[in-house]
Amino acid sequence: MTTETVRSGAELELAGRVVELASRAAGAGADVEVVAEHAVQALTRFANSAIHQNVAEATTSVRLRLHLDGRTALGTTTVTDAAGLAALVERTITAARLSPPDERWPGLAAPSPIAGPAPFDEATARATPDDRASRIREFVAAAGGLETAGFCRTGHTRAAFANSAGQAVQGQAADAGMDGIARLSGADGVARLASGRLDGLDGAALGARAAAKARAAAAPVELPPGQYAVVLEPEAVADLLTNLATFGFNGKAWAQRESFAELGAGQFDPAITLVDEPLGVAGEPAPGLPFDVEGTPRAALVLVRDGVTEAVTHDRRSGADRGAASTGHGSPLSRSWGPVAHHLRLAAGPGGTTGGADAGTGHVAPSARPLVAAVARGLLITDLWYTRVLDQKSLVVTGLTRNGVWLVEDGEVTAAVGNMRFTQSYPQALAPGAVRGIGAESVPLPDRWSGVRHRAPALHLASWNLTGNASG
Repeated sequence: MTTETVRSGAELELAGRVVELASRAAGAGADVEVVAEHAVQALTRFANSAIHQNVAEATTSVRLRLHLDGRTALGTTTVTDAAGLAALVERTITAARLSPPDERWPGLAAPSPIAGPAPFDEATARATPDDRASRIREFVAAAGGLETAGFCRTGHTRAAFANSAGQAVQGQAADAGMDGIARLSGADGVARLASGRLDGLDGAALGARAAAKARAAAAPVELPPGQYAVVLEPEAVADLLTNLATFGFNGKAWAQRESFAELGAGQFDPAITLVDEPLGVAGEPAPGLPFDVEGTPRAALVLVRDGVTEAVTHDRRSGADRGAASTGHGSPLSRSWGPVAHHLRLAAGPGGTTGGADAGTGHVAPSARPLVAAVARGLLITDLWYTRVLDQKSLVVTGLTRNGVWLVEDGEVTAAVGNMRFTQSYPQALAPGAVRGIGAESVPLPDRWSGVRHRAPALHLASWNLTGNASG
């Protein structure tokens, strides 16, 4: 099934029909909410400088949550004919009656308008394998004979929400992302970018940057472990944002005192402002839907302003537990894992923009070059990989550097460096006095598949704890 085969507005009709079926079957007093979604995800992968896989999936699904006689149950289906919907309603009612009491049920979202339609790129929603392959062809050609691998993906989601309290909303979003490496004699260089428009991905620019990094990473030296000043390029900073969102600004973790976040406290350097922007920036396609799975309208949410922690993310349950409103971060996983922001933007430095290819043709990201010039002695790090949380409360993370590390001396890159292991508290790395500079552009970067899209600038940090080198 393609996006064209699903009639516009069909999801809202479908959601409303399931609300009526469930309300009638469950009887008066039942709370019913439904999400109907049509999602298309397509991925074209390449390795050894040739495309080896093209996959696509188009699915229409229905998610029904029912609160009946003080008990809550959830059911889903991809069978949307009359029999399939009747079966969904029947088994969800049965599950609710067998579930334990839900004393923390927060109730349904009241009728509330969502933001008006954001710009939407139809060409991205209808992208073909040839459209993705052309970007890969450009990437490979620009790498100039180096071995390359990676992917180009596109996605389109159209969804609607309805509940028995009268809330009924619909919206859609499309996105594209590209991630590729170039390799030379065991040295890897990476370039990646996300956009609300497939036309916003320049395969040639990305391929040239990945190749430049691979060439510049040859013959690395080995450095001893220790505390180093670092310039993290946007690809590395995106990992900081992902972990901060998942473990730090998560309202469930915060309520359970498993997060470092302290509302009203100056926990970060005054240069740090962090905003979740599910509706994107003005004039660009929105990266996410204008409502969450509980029907709560989404809007920009400032988590950190000028270094002061102002908010954490909530769904209806975590918000109700703390006497707060939902921030529109309900998801199919938020009851278990907590509400997580998927569209963070770390504000760029003075003169910055949010447009963002940041690709260039050299091995140093353009927005990182002024930061490198200010380093007396330290490291330029392209990417962080295989990161794992060691202590959630302080958000101590361990992982590896990857895809290009260089020694910087007196503002100049002087040598490639072998990959190193780090063990670092992310909030501590961004603490007051620890941020020496922020790049002038916040670059949109892709997740592998899920559509998560953070915007990250380069960062010059006073200290980063490198705990091991290539020898162990």
